[in-house]
Amino acid sequence: MILTMVAMLSMTTAFAEGENVASVENMEAYDLNINMNKLSKALNLADDQKEAVAEIHHTFASELKFAAEYGKNDRRAYIDRAIENDVKWMRYVLNEEQMHTYLMLLNITMNNRGLNK
Repeated sequence: MILTMVAMLSMTTAFAEGENVASVENMEAYDLNINMNKLSKALNLADDQKEAVAEIHHTFASELKFAAEYGKNDRRAYIDRAIENDVKWMRYVLNEEQMHTYLMLLNITMNNRGLNK
């Protein structure tokens, strides 16, 4: 009887720990810390574009963190709005070739983090 209770408590603790880890991993998906130097090289940004892209990305990352705070139903709408705003603002800064590369990188990043569903 005591062994059964110990086993049940161990299973419950392990299950709860697994949920906490999944929750943390899910929240980490919304944290978009990227290396701006690498992004700058990938997009072949001019000096004046670098600062604008960094500011737009900072706003995008903030909006994603904000989206993470909402429930599942509302979260999708906030993610979609953040992506839409990011793409709209990047179009003002990037040329067509840079924009194509940026959209490819953004799509890969969102897919890898499980945010493109």
